Amino acid sequence: MKSVPLTAYPRTAVRRAAVKKLRAAQRVPAVIYGRQRQPQNLELQLKALEDLIHHAASETILVDLKIEGDPQPGRLALLQEVQHHPLTGRPLHVDFHEVGADERVVIQVPVQTVGEPVGVKAGGVLEVLLHKLKVRGLPKDLPEVLTLDVSGLDIGKAIHLGEIPAPAGCEILGDKTLSVVAVAAPVTEEEEKAAEAAAAETAVAEPEVIREKKEEASAEGAEAAKGEKAEKTEKKK
Repeated sequence: MKSVPLTAYPRTAVRRAAVKKLRAAQRVPAVIYGRQRQPQNLELQLKALEDLIHHAASETILVDLKIEGDPQPGRLALLQEVQHHPLTGRPLHVDFHEVGADERVVIQVPVQTVGEPVGVKAGGVLEVLLHKLKVRGLPKDLPEVLTLDVSGLDIGKAIHLGEIPAPAGCEILGDKTLSVVAVAAPVTEEEEKAAEAAAAETAVAEPEVIREKKEEASAEGAEAAKGEKAEKTEKKK
């Protein structure tokens, strides 16, 4: 994985109000972690971060981070996590994991398929069962994506984790028997009707359960009220 240059700035804003002003100024709060140093609060220019993410195959990106005022010319780091606004998608916070050039690290690499399976041409459905795989290697050897050629997959066939060749200098971690992609048989009309009928039954049954619980609660409430009334009457006597 080739490192991409990125400039960051030391951050003093840590309280909610200060961070809100930071974001309003088109800045994104960030933090960098590492084995050799204490965590450091940073901030990034929003546009620079969005351009970086937009041109990358995934959000796991190797950056050559230049921190303003830091005597070290560049710090190699993985863009570990990006928190996005749930509505706008705007980056809200970034975590960097500082790594050494000679340090083997583990990252999640997205799976990408190419080709049209012969099973799909026959009416089957391609299913991606694992969208990301764990890969371990030196930063320079880590892939951005794992590309799988699925054109030879027939109905009922799958590509297992152990059948995927690892990139040079890397290893793919996990249970080798797990299916990563597969071609499933087409759903028959009878199966579709059965699934629809089951869904309809579930939709009808759920309100009945809720109504029964409400009726039970009402009955219990009425009994409790009667008990309280009888107790008050008894006291008056």
